[in-house]
Amino acid sequence: MSSELKKTLGPLMLWGLGVGYVISGMYFGWNLGLEKGGTLGLAIATGFIIVLYLCFTFSYTELACAIPKAGGAFDYSKRALGKNWGFIGGMAQNIEFIFAPPAIAFAIGAYLNLFLPAIPIIVIAIVVYIIFTIINILGVKFAASFELVITVIAVIELLIFAGATAPSFEWSNITHNALPNGIPGIFAAIPFAIWFFLAIEGVANVAEETVNPQRNILIGFGSAILTLVVLCILTFASSVGVAGWEAIVYSEPGAAASDSPLPLALAKLYGEGHIMFKLVTSIGIFGLVASFHGIILAAGRATFEFGRVGFAPRALGNVHSKFRTPAVALVVNMIIGVIALFTGKTGDIITIACFGALTLYVISMISIIKLRQKEPDLERPFKVPFYPLTPIVALVIASVALIAVSWYNPMLALIYFGILAISFVAFKIFQKD
Repeated sequence: MSSELKKTLGPLMLWGLGVGYVISGMYFGWNLGLEKGGTLGLAIATGFIIVLYLCFTFSYTELACAIPKAGGAFDYSKRALGKNWGFIGGMAQNIEFIFAPPAIAFAIGAYLNLFLPAIPIIVIAIVVYIIFTIINILGVKFAASFELVITVIAVIELLIFAGATAPSFEWSNITHNALPNGIPGIFAAIPFAIWFFLAIEGVANVAEETVNPQRNILIGFGSAILTLVVLCILTFASSVGVAGWEAIVYSEPGAAASDSPLPLALAKLYGEGHIMFKLVTSIGIFGLVASFHGIILAAGRATFEFGRVGFAPRALGNVHSKFRTPAVALVVNMIIGVIALFTGKTGDIITIACFGALTLYVISMISIIKLRQKEPDLERPFKVPFYPLTPIVALVIASVALIAVSWYNPMLALIYFGILAISFVAFKIFQKD
């Protein structure tokens, strides 16, 4: 089989993918950071994470434009730091992209279960996995077009939500009990701040399938991160401003924390029978589907590149003879994701995906600095502004965040770094130069 991917993507498709990868984070999960840090704690954590993602995204764009390969962070770190660090960077990327979809699939299953109560959540999640894996196998242009449509719907829905809650916004709701757990709450809220933007870097993994990547990646990547920053701030303020942070974490006093902030906010304002509540909650599935589908697409490319260069079984590096997509990698990722679904621990799966993302960010920022020294004459159609300050800021924030997440999740950190260590040992034993 050939291992050449088909070039079909333009800047609008890249914007759709970039926003789509991430947008489910606006709909569920982020509000659990309010329980950890309160409004101010999560806001401070989110502020630092926004700076991280802005600095990281434009630094990563330099790498993606200079080295437009499907492996993303794997290709950059391998070229800059050698094959050992390349493997670690690529493995971290694989963990992020393979472990994020099961959490979203479970959320989709739980959502649809409200309308189809006779079908178990796990069954719905598995069926959804199969459907969207098939869509990705059918062709990247078809997959990206589908992603663009559902992403636009999801963005419009967030704007409708903001408009519906704006008349009830009160600043006193933002300031009430704003830092319940003090400074430690800020650090504990970091994973949930990351969830607002997790997987935006997946845009780089379709660089090899992008028409004129040196131009279009900058436009698609840059517009996507700016769109997401605006949506993040708007959604955060609109949700908390309705009735305070407790109202979008707990459905009632003493209840377990809910990860559905938008429906809780609207229920406070209009009640569950109001058309606005039904509109936003019924269309909410599009936000989940956009991220689920998009991350599956990026994960397929990351795993494909690992196989293509021989860092994993080479069968993963084959493409479908008709559709020119990484079909084998997509199916293998689906199988791993379905296995993860059966653990039932979606919060833990999200945190492990965050570990992978932060490791990727650290290694990628070291890679851009190293490549500037190692290959000063490498053609760089886009150069990150304010170098070296921009990648250094991203490197420092990502490093602090990785330490903080490890500190507050020691057992999950042990599992994550254990996966990295075991896979690295296997790589050293079986990989042939």
